[in-house]
Amino acid sequence: MNRKMIFIAIATLALVSLACSVNINLPSTQVKTGPTVTESIKVPLLADSQATADVSLEFGAGKLTLQPGAKDALIDGTIIYNVVDFKPDVTIDNETISIEQGNLDFKGLPSFTSDIVNDWILNLGDSPMSLSIKAGAYTGNYELGGLSLESLEIGDGAAKVNLSFSQPNQIAMSSMIYTTGASEVTLKGLANTNASDFTFRSGAGSYTLDFSGELRSDMNVNIESGISTVKVIVPKGVAAKIISQTGLMTVSTSGDWHQSGNTYQQTGSGNTINIQVKMGAGNLKLETANQ
Repeated sequence: MNRKMIFIAIATLALVSLACSVNINLPSTQVKTGPTVTESIKVPLLADSQATADVSLEFGAGKLTLQPGAKDALIDGTIIYNVVDFKPDVTIDNETISIEQGNLDFKGLPSFTSDIVNDWILNLGDSPMSLSIKAGAYTGNYELGGLSLESLEIGDGAAKVNLSFSQPNQIAMSSMIYTTGASEVTLKGLANTNASDFTFRSGAGSYTLDFSGELRSDMNVNIESGISTVKVIVPKGVAAKIISQTGLMTVSTSGDWHQSGNTYQQTGSGNTINIQVKMGAGNLKLETANQ
């Protein structure tokens, strides 16, 4: 689904670039809306309560909301849409679960209207799961605190996302990976992920990485970003070390940070957050916050 949408976007840009020198008459497909449909989603718990569910969500454009609260289910919630082709497809194959947005059937260049509705509101249970989210240009609101995530991987396009772990993840997370395009993303409560490794990759945009929460073990963090503004917030009293691989970026600090060359440190007790930052250009902001 996402590859198809990416191909359409690239093809559209290529055609626009040719338009100044070549006259081309192409058919246009109006994406038609219909009655608003609300579908209930319920994915049952795995038969083996000790097994880990492999959950993948594939979402194009619209609004995606995830939160704890599924009752006697792995996932429950509602999906609301008014384009027939957006009808979701739920597949359950033993421990592998996927929920995918339906594909639009284009017969020409797509033409979208502002009255299109595509809202997913999903509640997640606290059974062990590995969660993968692939999305396009969308708005995401994620509250993932208190779940049992063994791994988390998110990849999206031009997005506006707010993600929070307001409570500690109940189990150790082997890895968390977030990859995004030109976006506005805020991640809060990253210490509560209970992740030993966290990778964040982004294009141009504005990003906030807030490491508040309960740091149960050392965390290794890799940040790779384009021409962007990246703000890193670490609670007061938490040990942190940041090594920046300088390109054309500027680094500013506020709070308890101490600089030695390309290394910035905040003293503290307990476990340590070790961060490697690689930015071609842009602004890296380091802040200390009360927790």
